[in-house]
Amino acid sequence: MCSSSTQANVDTTSITTSGIHHLGLNVPDIKQTAAFFIEQLNFKKVGEKPDYPAIFVSDGTVMLTLWQVADVSNMVSFNRKQNVGLHHFALKVANLEALNSVYQRLRLLDSVEIEFAPEPLGDLPIQHMMCFIPGGIRLELITA
Repeated sequence: MCSSSTQANVDTTSITTSGIHHLGLNVPDIKQTAAFFIEQLNFKKVGEKPDYPAIFVSDGTVMLTLWQVADVSNMVSFNRKQNVGLHHFALKVANLEALNSVYQRLRLLDSVEIEFAPEPLGDLPIQHMMCFIPGGIRLELITA
């Protein structure tokens, strides 16, 4: 963790970022999780490292690196209220119609747990939903 005192002599005016290059997710079954993104959210498989093992999928904007958990029998599921780490990640969808369409598909899958259906995000003119995808990772889908 950087503190302002250790960074005092560094010129940060030229440092910028331009979005996430990729997000790496550990999952108990990379094939099942990759299939979810490919079949349900129209991602494309863009690479694979079978010896690692890892599968890379992308929607053309976001790339996900899916890493296979080495020992599924000893894995520990993430608890968003107790663990430091990924609370959830959110993917944008084009509009409310697209959000409702993906919700209708996902709610029929045994491998997906819907936390809540599309609803307003507070007082904002935005709708979102939350679900747990194969592998137990919390995914938010949100209108742009």
